[in-house]
Amino acid sequence: LGDVYKRQPYRPFSDDTNLLNQNTFGYVTTKESDARNAMISAPATYSIDQACDELFIARDEIEGMIERLRKKKNIILKGPPGVGKTFIAKRLAFALLHEQDSERVQMVQFHQSYSYEDFFQGYRPVGEGGFQRKDGVFLRFCRKAHTDTSRDYVFIIDEINRGNLSRIFGEGMMLIEHDKRGREWAVPLTYSEEDEEPFYVPSNIHLIGLMNTADRSIAMVDYALRRRFSFIEIRPAFKSEAFSKYLRARGAEDVVVNMIVDRMTEVNRRIGEDLDLGEGYCIGHSYFCPSVLEDILDAAWYRKIIDTEVVPLLQEYWFDRKKSCTEVIEVLLKGI
Repeated sequence: LGDVYKRQPYRPFSDDTNLLNQNTFGYVTTKESDARNAMISAPATYSIDQACDELFIARDEIEGMIERLRKKKNIILKGPPGVGKTFIAKRLAFALLHEQDSERVQMVQFHQSYSYEDFFQGYRPVGEGGFQRKDGVFLRFCRKAHTDTSRDYVFIIDEINRGNLSRIFGEGMMLIEHDKRGREWAVPLTYSEEDEEPFYVPSNIHLIGLMNTADRSIAMVDYALRRRFSFIEIRPAFKSEAFSKYLRARGAEDVVVNMIVDRMTEVNRRIGEDLDLGEGYCIGHSYFCPSVLEDILDAAWYRKIIDTEVVPLLQEYWFDRKKSCTEVIEVLLKGI
């Protein structure tokens, strides 16, 4: 440790081998600087224990999700709006990687205009005129993982069933299968040159798709893709003790906590029993997980969430049955 803490002769501040320590008004060596930079840039570790603290899901369920992701390579988290699918996906990714490394987690969102050229490879216009072949986001991510095979990588696809999956994945439909990850399964990409090496998805890539079960405007997942994923259902967590503890920790009184839990549970029961809706249309708990710390979780806050976020959704659900919608809204706003 002697040379690390030894004072160095004065050098001009512009010399990047020295840094001014503003706490002690002294100088530090290059070794100290490198050590500090490593501490700042190194991703924070992340464990299943931390995931359990952040998610309203039982530990055995979290462990099961991670195990399916590790073995199957591809999973889809499906559930109604507001159950925290995106948040859960990020935490599962970090738990699999054992650290919060954003360089090894990539996220995209599919939509009706998303294409193979966006995902894998295609020709794009360039500023000076003409077209140039460019790699898509998934191909770039795979190439990064190719150079770092000792560590896992996670690719998250939000709204996976909004895109034309056969068109987006192309020959990648086969390559993402867990038992077809390797050079022996490599195939040429659609826009590859004749002398280019064929492409394969490395075994350290894991895919997490997110699927909203309450979106009427989207089709079911392609059957060819469906068998390549394990599907995991994410449900509202209003009955979870962890959810109630979270609200109390944020300052909500028991009367407000009970109001949210009891009334939203009843509304979801009615939605689940409705023949035109079902459990896939239940309302998630994340509507009541405020991101703004200044929010006071009282009855007025509850009323605001119901009026501006929950009621518009219910009106969409029962757009042709106003009586049913009115009855459910009365349950939510009784006595307020």
